[in-house]
Amino acid sequence: MDRKRQEAVIEAVLFTMGESVEINKLADVIEEDVKTTKEILQDMARRYEEEDRGIALTQFDSAVQLCTKSDMYEYLIKIAKAPRRMVLTDTVIETLSIIAYKQPVTRIEIERVRGVSCDHAINKLLEYGLVTELGRLDAPGRPLLFGTTEQFLRSFGVKSLEDLPELNPVQIEEFKQQAEQEVQLKLDV
Repeated sequence: MDRKRQEAVIEAVLFTMGESVEINKLADVIEEDVKTTKEILQDMARRYEEEDRGIALTQFDSAVQLCTKSDMYEYLIKIAKAPRRMVLTDTVIETLSIIAYKQPVTRIEIERVRGVSCDHAINKLLEYGLVTELGRLDAPGRPLLFGTTEQFLRSFGVKSLEDLPELNPVQIEEFKQQAEQEVQLKLDV
C-alpha cells in the first residue's frame, strides 16, 4: 500500500470511528510498524495545520483522533442545534480535580479529601463523560475506582495526565478549607 493510500485509510478509519483509535491498531490496518505510522500521522497533522483545514489530528498518549478545530465551533452551531454545555460547579470541579490527581480513586477517598458527600458530583462527571469507572478495588465491599477519560483531556486541552499543572501545598490546603466551610454551611442550615 503506498503512502497516499495509507493516509486515506487512516483518515477514513478516524472519521468513521469518531473517537480516538490506538496508534498500534492503525499500524496494523495500514500494515506498517508503529514508528512509521506515527511519522505518517505527524505529516498528516502538519498538513491539516498548514492547509488551514477545519479538522486536526489530536494525539493522546497512544491514540489519535480526528477532531474539528475549535475555531470552527461558531460555524457548527449555525447548522446544528447548540450542543449541550457542561455546567461545572465548584463542587464538580473540585471532585474532578481530586479524581484527576489521585486516580484510580474510590468515592470514599474522594469524600475523605473533600470532607463531604460527592455522589452528585461524581454522577455529573460520569454523565458528561469526564470520568469513568475503572473497575473495583480489591478490598472489602469492592468499591468502584474512578479515573478520567480522553474526553477530560480534550475538554481541558491537555494531551496526557503528565501535562496537568503541579499542585502546590498551599492549593491543597485551600481545597481542604473550602470543603470544611461547605460542611459547616450545611450543618448550620
